[in-house]
Amino acid sequence: MDYGFTEYQTAIRDLAREIAEKEIRPVAAEYDREAKFPWAIVKILAQTDLFRVYIDEAHGGITEGTPIMNMVIVTEELSKACGGIALSFAGTALGALPIILAGSDEQKARWLPDIAAGKKLAAFALTEPQAGSDAGAVRTTALRDGDHYVLNGSKQWITNGGEAEIYSVIALTNPLKGPRGASCIVVEKGTPGFTFGKKEDKLGIRASATRELIFQDCRVPVENCLGREGTGFIAAMRTFDASRPGVGAQALGIAQGAFDLALEYACTRRQFDAPIGSFQGLRFMLADMAMKIEAARALVYATARYIDTRPKERPTLYSAMSKCFASDVAMEVTTDAVQIFGGYGYMHDYPIEKYMRDAKITQIYEGTNQIQRDEMSKTLISNFHSHRPAVARAA
Repeated sequence: MDYGFTEYQTAIRDLAREIAEKEIRPVAAEYDREAKFPWAIVKILAQTDLFRVYIDEAHGGITEGTPIMNMVIVTEELSKACGGIALSFAGTALGALPIILAGSDEQKARWLPDIAAGKKLAAFALTEPQAGSDAGAVRTTALRDGDHYVLNGSKQWITNGGEAEIYSVIALTNPLKGPRGASCIVVEKGTPGFTFGKKEDKLGIRASATRELIFQDCRVPVENCLGREGTGFIAAMRTFDASRPGVGAQALGIAQGAFDLALEYACTRRQFDAPIGSFQGLRFMLADMAMKIEAARALVYATARYIDTRPKERPTLYSAMSKCFASDVAMEVTTDAVQIFGGYGYMHDYPIEKYMRDAKITQIYEGTNQIQRDEMSKTLISNFHSHRPAVARAA
């Protein structure tokens, strides 16, 4: 379908698609098998200026006013070839968003140009061993000591962990206030007291590095705090509002990549002297897969445009919808794709099982889909009460 891309958006889509097909697809199985971080691909993304698409022109980027839509377009295309490799790009966008949304001009000038140039990757650190879906249960502290914060604690399951140079970390600057005492602080790799745990051995997205971050008396300048002290939780929620369509785009790309392979297989695999795509049961599966992918794409794109064009409005409802729906579609589509491949689909020798493994995480990170549904329902109920006429409320 024609989604009304600008000339620039069409150009970055075509560029990302070319990189996905020529550079990522041939090595995706190797990177998955060896759980190797894709630095060679990162270099190509940097050389082709794709890290610039979600950062404004003043800080080295090229957004043309549509940063989230641009990020979605590139993430989708890269994910068609490998959802894990695509995270080197998408995870960096996630780590940069708190700086973009909450940073001062000086802070943006300090960190964003290197991210835009692909010289440094970024990561976002909120999750802890006891603070997953319950993001308000963060325990990592950043206590003031003169002109520094002293960080102690750990962060778990951090995308780009150990590979990124710039980390947007949510920590408690006033533990007595709970979530209201959280701040967002940028910590750079190499800071004394900041180390990493082991690289996690994951089911899917194995080309993406996922590590624990460990802070032991880690001293960070006060000037690294994004926004005012105590606004870290707000910064985190604003970040997720903007980033969740990116997860939707990753899920969308994974689903489309799996569908393309399944369709090709259905048209070429023969059983009972006919292509298996000639059998009605399988044709109906393909129709449902294509229909749901296109519906997910429409929702993800619409949400991205909503965020870009209405910066003063909270897109929480639509961000949650786009992430939740697209990731559920990705899991369904990739599972059906494996079914279409039959026994071959269960083998590592064929690429399709990898899509199913990669799809699963999109239902879990940046808020599980159960949390997304909770966010949606709370927003819907709140909107109902706030817009309900006073007479109706009295009755």
